[in-house]
This record gives sequence, C-alpha cells and structure tokens, in this order.
Amino acid sequence: MAIGFLRCAKLVAPLLKQGSLLGCRTYASAAAMLIDSPKYSWLKDLGLSSENKGVYLGKWTGNGEVTTSFCPANGEAIAKVTQGSVADYNDAANAATEAWKQWADIPAPHRGEIVRQIGDALREKKTLLGNLESLEMGKVASEGGGEVQEYIDICDYAVGLSRMFSGKVIPSERANHALVEMWNPLGAIGVISAFNFPVAVYGWNNAIALVCGNTVVWKGAPTTPLVSIAVTRIISSVLEKNALPGAICSMVCGGAEIGNAMAKDERLKLVSFTGSTAVGKKVALTVQERFGKCLLELGGNNAVIVLEDADLDMVVPAVTFAAIGTAGQRCTTARRLVVHEKYYDEVVKRVTKAYGQIYPARMGDPLDSKTLYGPLHSQQGVDLFTKSVADAKQQGGTVVFGGKVVDRPGFYVEPTIVTGLKHNAEVVLRETFAPILYVLKTTGIDEAISWNNEVDAGLSSSLFTGNLGHIFKWIGPKGSDCGLVNVNIPTSGAEIGGAFGGEKHTGGGRESGSDAWKQYMRRSTCTINYGKDLPLAQGVKFE
Repeated sequence: MAIGFLRCAKLVAPLLKQGSLLGCRTYASAAAMLIDSPKYSWLKDLGLSSENKGVYLGKWTGNGEVTTSFCPANGEAIAKVTQGSVADYNDAANAATEAWKQWADIPAPHRGEIVRQIGDALREKKTLLGNLESLEMGKVASEGGGEVQEYIDICDYAVGLSRMFSGKVIPSERANHALVEMWNPLGAIGVISAFNFPVAVYGWNNAIALVCGNTVVWKGAPTTPLVSIAVTRIISSVLEKNALPGAICSMVCGGAEIGNAMAKDERLKLVSFTGSTAVGKKVALTVQERFGKCLLELGGNNAVIVLEDADLDMVVPAVTFAAIGTAGQRCTTARRLVVHEKYYDEVVKRVTKAYGQIYPARMGDPLDSKTLYGPLHSQQGVDLFTKSVADAKQQGGTVVFGGKVVDRPGFYVEPTIVTGLKHNAEVVLRETFAPILYVLKTTGIDEAISWNNEVDAGLSSSLFTGNLGHIFKWIGPKGSDCGLVNVNIPTSGAEIGGAFGGEKHTGGGRESGSDAWKQYMRRSTCTINYGKDLPLAQGVKFE
C-alpha cells in the first residue's frame, strides 16, 4: 500500500482559501466543523466531539500537536484531535506492557470471549462506524460498512481460533522422552495501519493478537484519527465492562515520530506495518537492528490477465471493480490489465464503456447510497495521479478514458485507462495509488505470467480463463509469484479465512486467516524427560 506517515493538516485560521496544506486541501468556510452540524450529529454517537483526545492507555489523554481531520469529499473540517507526543507513546507502551501481565494469564478461550464481545460491539455500531470511514477516508458507504464487517468477521474467526491453535507432540528417539511444541504470546506488540483501510487492517491484527495473548499498541494513519478514536472507544467499552485494563488495546494518534518510536522500541516484540514499500523498508531495518519481529504489508502493482478463452461477461465487471473501487486506493487494486491479442480491442471497448457508466453519473458524496466512485484521500494522491498520467503520455501511452482532475471540491480525479505503453515502461512498473489502469496486449499465458512477475511487488494477481491447464500453471511453481493468486475473480476483495499478504517488495507478511496467527506468537520446542536415565540424542556417549 503506497502510504507513508502522512501528516494531517492543521486548521490554522477560521477562514482558509482553497489550496494545499500539508497534503490536505482546505476550503474557505465560516461554518463550524462538520461534527457541529445537525447533518453529522450521528458522529457523537461514536463518542466523538469537536475536540478529541488522541491517546488511549486505559484513560484518554494527549499532549501533542492539535490537528484537524478533513473530509476528502468536500475539504471541510470534521473535528479536532490532540495527537500523542513521544512521551505519551512511552506511557502507552508501558501501560500495554504492564497490562500484558494480567492478559497473558487469562486462558485463551476466555480471551476469545472478550474478542467475541468486541465483535458484537462492532455489530451495534457497524453503520455508524462505516459512515465515519466514508466521511473521513472517502470510500463509498457500502465499502465502509464492508470494512467494518471484515473486523467483525475476523473477531468471529479469532473466537474459534482461541480454542484451536496448538503445537505438536513429536515422537522422540529417546525412551521416556517427549518432544512438545509450545506456542506462547510475544507480549506487547505494535500495529501501524494505513489510511485506506483504517478499520480492517487493525482488526486483522488486533483480534488475532488478542486471542494469542498479546496486548496491542496501535498507531492509525494521521489522516484518519477519528476512525482510530471511535474504534478504540468501542473496544475500551468491552474491556471496561469486563473489568480488564484498557491498556490491553492502547492507541496513539500521531505522525512519523510515533512510528519511529514504535520501530525502535524493544518493549514491542512485533511491529506490524501497513504502508508504502519505502517506509516499510525503513521500519523493517529499524526493527531488525534490535532483533525484533516485523510483519510487513506493503505495495502492490497488481495485474489481471485475460486469456483467449476468458468469459468477458465476468472480466468486465471484475476489472471495473478491481481498478476503480475505493478510487484505486486498495493495495490490491488492479493497475495492469494484460489482455490476449484476440480480445484486446473488445476488452478495451467494453471496460471503457463500463467506466462511462460509473463516471460521472455514479461519482459523488461517499455517503450517498447511489455513489460508486468517491474521492482520493488527499492532495498527495491527486498529485501522484497527475504526475503518472503525464508520465504515461510522455512514455508513449494514450489516455482512452479520464486522465484529468475533476473541478469540484474535494480530491476527485477521473478514473483513467491508458493504452499503448510497453509492458516494462517505467510508469507501468511503479505503483501509483490512484485509479489508473494500464492495458497491455499479450500473445499468451507464458508471456503474460512473465509480465505479471516482472514488477517489484508481489501482492495480488488474477487470471481469467476456462483452461484447466492454464489454471494449474498459474497457481504452480512457474506461475504467479504473488501472495494472492486468483482465478476468475478480481485482484481485490480477499476473504478473511485465508492468509493475506504478498511476496518480494510487498514484504512477506501474512495477516488474517490460515496460520497467520503464528506471527503473533513465539514457538518453543520442549524436550521432557520423564524417566530415570539420561540418554543423549543421536546415540552420543559422554561417559
């Protein structure tokens, strides 16, 4: 995910001219913040107010910079947040470390019961929290609600996991000996999540980490602090109801200084980072310097391959959703469309037509149920979009749809399709976190697979075909080198039951389902001698 430690803009004057301020566009307005408007009074049902403390460690505090969260759909201020200072972070890390002493003693199934209650509390606030995400992040309402549902689903999964994760009993070569594999919690861990999935990514980490016996210190994106606060209020209510330390799930709003402190902090046995490859590399090197554990979910330059026997009635809606859903700001967004020469012209024509049915008619306010296409999250995204479109043209591409910034309040750009570029053009090989789709013409599956694999990232990939041989080549050792390898479905929209993550510059981390829980625990091989003799392994004699 091409996201770093973006700083949220400050509201430095009551009247602001249209422009750019620390990556957030603002607009002249004498009106109060959105939370004070009757239209948005529902925000208060999430425990939010016009001024919010941005640190939770069993109590709410915050002594850092006062920032203002802005709505990307209209540039208006939502509410203020007092971020955490580095001293606040240290207090939170200490509190989480202390809380672990109690949390680790609770049997795993009982920890699962707490997570079950968190899931139920999220269910009660699902619509409100999803709407907040639409307001602050910018994704459309159905996607905002769907993301909250992901957190609910992973809570359900974690409840079952709390009675199922286990080690092995291994046969010993020595008489009266047992080899037992034990999994134990790490302790306090850190989660640094990104603006594009401000609920689900934390949820994947939080629910699994909790049932495994860890406490969590969370730093959400600086531009979605209200989501972080609202989620933490929901969780803290469950912990308080069960007379448990709130610091089990601590949270610190802040920017790069907080992320740097987490990466360096030996109290955090694991740091899970979701963001750009560039920042992720720095986090990984810093954590490795102290021999900590790191879980990375980074960039994705994902391809959809359409072969000569593909069902185009499936291809067109799949590509359209994968390429412009969340305005191209998913880590799994389709950025390259590799089409067999037999269908190339028809696919370009049909996908272009599908885009035309969404833009401009279905572009608008993310909270409007009719909207399918919302804004980019920040001015930084708009700037990257503009640069990549210009680079694509300069490198020989032709814009067949979109390509412009939309002249309206907010960070809206046209969903864009570019043809005519070489598969290895520089702009094609780099990830742009915006709704730009590069369409490439291929002669067959072997060439298409090689193009799929030539980018640095290795997150998601998709093949459309009805050929069984092609399917097994695609998922086999010489097929896609991504962590997510799909057939006849989009690159985006992963389910929580499988491990989510990617290879190469995507970082190699795995979250959510399957055996991703192992990343949140430490493994010990225990040899137990229950006899009276002391034989050595491999028949060694020391007499």
